[in-house]
Amino acid sequence: MNVTVDSHPLTVLLARNRWTAVMFLKRVADRHHARGDGAIATRKEKVSRWISGTVPEITVQLAMAEVFSVDLREVHHRGWPDWLLLAFSDDRTILESPWAPVGTVKALENVGGPLDRRGFLIASTNTLAAMVAQWATAPSATASTSGRRIGQQIVTLFDARLDTLRRLDDQAGSNQAYDAATVELRLITRTLRESSYTENTGRSLYASAAEASRVAGWCAYDAGHNAAAERHFVTAVRAAASSGNDTVGATVLAFWANLRYANGDSRGALDLVNGALVSARKISSPRVLAMLHARRARAHSKAGEAVAAYQAVDAALAAYDRAGPASDDLPAMYWVTAGELHQVAASAALSLGEPRRALDHFDAALSQDDPYDLNTEARGTSIYLARKVEAYLALGDIDAALEAAYQVLDQMSGVESARASNTLADLNAELRNHQHIRAVQEFLGLTA
Repeated sequence: MNVTVDSHPLTVLLARNRWTAVMFLKRVADRHHARGDGAIATRKEKVSRWISGTVPEITVQLAMAEVFSVDLREVHHRGWPDWLLLAFSDDRTILESPWAPVGTVKALENVGGPLDRRGFLIASTNTLAAMVAQWATAPSATASTSGRRIGQQIVTLFDARLDTLRRLDDQAGSNQAYDAATVELRLITRTLRESSYTENTGRSLYASAAEASRVAGWCAYDAGHNAAAERHFVTAVRAAASSGNDTVGATVLAFWANLRYANGDSRGALDLVNGALVSARKISSPRVLAMLHARRARAHSKAGEAVAAYQAVDAALAAYDRAGPASDDLPAMYWVTAGELHQVAASAALSLGEPRRALDHFDAALSQDDPYDLNTEARGTSIYLARKVEAYLALGDIDAALEAAYQVLDQMSGVESARASNTLADLNAELRNHQHIRAVQEFLGLTA
């Protein structure tokens, strides 16, 4: 699956304004001169360098901020390129609406639609802890008295459809599931806006909206569209706050944390997970608690913090030991098994440079009483198998690495997932270091 995303905010801003690099630079040069900072060159290569990682001089950034109508103080406060995110007016509704049911509905109305092509995150690391604090203290929904009267039975119908939607992602892939999730989200939002209901029914509806937006966010992330994913996760957290259900909110924060550490923001991911764990006593699902600790383990491992990572692995397994049958837990947690937790522990060990320990956990994932199910979710299986290949390669076991690599190819047949495709690309890059071996050459020939 080939996914095209825009990885830098400046690229998107120029496209939205229909400006070429030279057109943009002329505007910046005019503002730069008007501010008394002198003349600047307008060669288009400047923009290419800025997008590639060169940081513009501060006077040039201030001129840019005036072009994009961004508060100049934010240039100093947020730094490059984070302050450019403030130029996206469509994100402001999602990020800045009041943390109350009226603000939640406004955010719900502004999320969804065709997948946003932006491949970058829309919230700065510094804002995440503040957003978690707002989630924890936001008022929940009250009764609505305008519109057609509805009862709890409509929530039951929504929840049944959401359960099907989660399975659709497993089987049909993220693109189709995203479209279905956004349709469901619009229907729930319309029901919230146009119906009358009791306080309990209203809170349940907001919980359903949170889950629909979470599923959409996960699908967007899997497709490589990080801005769309984060828009959905922010909105899902808002809806969870309006539901007054800490377990729903903690679930969303765990998935959002995955997005953050996968994109290099371990600290932000930990802010989200630790913020959720503050309410651990209010979280009714042992599997959600186990998932939070597992996410914490991955964030610490990405940051190179071995002791904290392994402590979090132990906490995840301990939380899971307190769980009953999956049928007694939340329907959304059907995939959290002891095997899944060992797959996460293996991934953490691999990130920490301990391939032997990783392989022990990969093996344990399949030998539990409730093992990781290789047949249910081809996408996740292919990703974990690719990490197993990496572990074997680190130990110099080429034959075992190739055996697992061929299993990756079998699992990925027909899978629509940018994450899985990127995993295969990374696997090939690792194997190319051993392409002097004939068997490796043959495998690379199959995936060329």
